[in-house]
Order: sequence, then structure tokens, then C-alpha cells
Amino acid sequence: MHDTSALLATLPATAPPARSRTVFAAAHVVADPARPNGPGLPAALDWDATLAFRHHLWSLGLGVADAMDTAQRGMGLDWPATRELIERSGAAARDAGGLIACGIGTDQLGAATIGDAHSLKAIIAAYEEQWEVVEGAGARVVLMASRALARAAAGRPDDYAEVYGRLLAQSAQPVILHWLGTAFDPALAGYWGSDDLDRATEQVLAIIRDHADKVDGIKVSLLDADREIALRRALPDGVRLYTGDDFHYPELIVGDEQGFSHALLGVFDPLARHAAAALDALDRGDAARYRAILEPTVPLARQVFAAPTRHYKTGVVFLAHLAGHQDHFTMVGGEQESREVAHLAQLFVLAAEAGALPDPDLAADRMRTFLATKGFEQ
Repeated sequence: MHDTSALLATLPATAPPARSRTVFAAAHVVADPARPNGPGLPAALDWDATLAFRHHLWSLGLGVADAMDTAQRGMGLDWPATRELIERSGAAARDAGGLIACGIGTDQLGAATIGDAHSLKAIIAAYEEQWEVVEGAGARVVLMASRALARAAAGRPDDYAEVYGRLLAQSAQPVILHWLGTAFDPALAGYWGSDDLDRATEQVLAIIRDHADKVDGIKVSLLDADREIALRRALPDGVRLYTGDDFHYPELIVGDEQGFSHALLGVFDPLARHAAAALDALDRGDAARYRAILEPTVPLARQVFAAPTRHYKTGVVFLAHLAGHQDHFTMVGGEQESREVAHLAQLFVLAAEAGALPDPDLAADRMRTFLATKGFEQ
């Protein structure tokens, strides 16, 4: 086991952006504990704490990927709250001089009725509405995978080509595409028009090749390192692969003789200081130091993203509470109840071992308080 106290002493409080990689941390949102935030209720956020966390990420040289899966899109964060988040975070990024990208989707459409689906026209219009908000906020666009499109275009790759082609043709700046696997969202099964991942890969590559000047990169969250590497090698020149693989990120970012992945990762929300230190080492050509910093964080990451993976946000927010970024463990949609106590207790242990708790005494006190609320007396 590595020396946690020695590691903590070397992690930076601030850092410049990395030179050799473009890296975004997908940021969580902080619920307002004084207002209702139960399942099905409108999301009520603590804006001061939410924006303070984004400043924390920028201060470490990381870009912020906002209004993404980590911010509970489709799992408690409704479109009105998302719109305000994008506008507020965009303004904060301008003030901080920070890099920001925001997700656009079709969640304002709501769920289609049983046996029915939204039209492609409605899906395109929903994307366009959100695109306008993100561009107005001065953020880069992440063209997120859409549950509505997955349902409407099931088994029809040409429908994906039509929707993405129409949207990309309108783009003034290159965008980041988004491929979120079923571990993160089962409703996205068959995305790109096929349940066969080889066929789906060929379809998304065809879309990218047809619009390469409009695509900055693609964020891939399939938790399959070999598939990500194969896709990375097949991308047109100038199009980046942003890893969203929260299991294999150390090896994918460092890369091999044929290339490397950039990053857009939810795991860098609780591991921002580790990411900043590791990227600095990589910039200096010190791959051994890079690995020494990031590889010990993988057990923690695997616990955060353990099945059912879609509930990883609960662990991210719990770690933010333990680390002192927010003074409560409350989530929009009541998602704080989505993980068992034993799972969260193991997170505490692994976070301590990984050096992800900057004030161990504070973290231990908060862990004791949490356990007491669950009936575990010390």
C-alpha cells in the first residue's frame, strides 16, 4: 500500500491546464437541502455550492463538462434546472477564464407514450433548443446521446445519420459527440442503430467521417478499453477520442505508440487533484510518476462505478461531502438513497487509501455522522 499522507502532500492546490491532453471533469450538482428534492420533484440546487465546485475544478486546470450524466441528467435534473445550470456555469467560466463544455439532449420532450415514439423532427427541434442555450452561454457543445432518439430510431442507422447530419451541418464550431453505454443508461441500448457494437462503431465512424470538420471528438463510455483503442485508431485525423472509461482511464490517457485518449470523466470529479498532478507529470514526460498517482485510484473508481453503474452519481456526491466540498449528503431526485450503506462505507475506505480525502479527520467525522443516521452507533 502506498503512503497516503505522502501522496496528499504532493497533490496541488492549484494547477495550470495540461499541455499534452485536453481533459474535462464531468461535474456533479449540489442539491439545496432546505428544499424538497424527492423523486419526480423539480430539481432545487444550491447554486453557490454548485458553482464553487466548478471553480475548484478550474483552479486545478481541468475543463468542466457540465449538464452531463454526472450532473444527473435524466436522473433528477430536469430541463428548467439544466438550462439555468448551463447559463450560470457559462457565466462563471467566463469570469474564471475556465474551459467549459455543456451537454445538449432531448430531455425536455419527456417520455413517449407506450407503443409510440417522438418524431425525428421533434427530436431535432429539441436538440436545437438546447444547442441555442449552450452556445448562448459561450460553452462548447457536447451532443449527448438521446433516449428519445434511441427509441424512435431503433434498428435504423439511417435515422441517426439524418439527425446527426442535420445538427452537425448547422454547427458553427466543432462539437463533441457522446456515446454512453448501457451500463450507464439501459435506455440507450442499440444506439447508432444496432445492438451489435461492431456495427454501431461503423455507423458512428461513418457519421464522423462525413462531418469531420464539425466534430472535435467523441466521448466514449463503454467501459471497454480495447474497443475504445480500436475506435481511436480509426478516427479521422484531427478528431479526438475523449475517454469516458472510468475503469481504464490511466492506460487510455497515457496511450501507446499509436496514440492516446483525451478525457471527459466523471471520476475526475472526486479525483481532480490527482488528475492535475498526473497530467503535470505526463506533460513533463514522467510516465512513471503519472502511473504512480493515477493507478492507485482505480479501486476507488471501480467501486464508485460498480453495477448498477447508473447510480455512480451517488458515490460522487458522497465523496464530495466527505471531502468538504458540500456540508450535506442530499441529491436531486432523492438519489442519495440509491446505494447501500455498505457500498458507501467501502467508498470511504478506498477513498482514504487513494488519498482522495484532503482532510481525513473531517471525512472520518462525517462518515461517523452518516453511519449514525443509518442506525450504526459507534
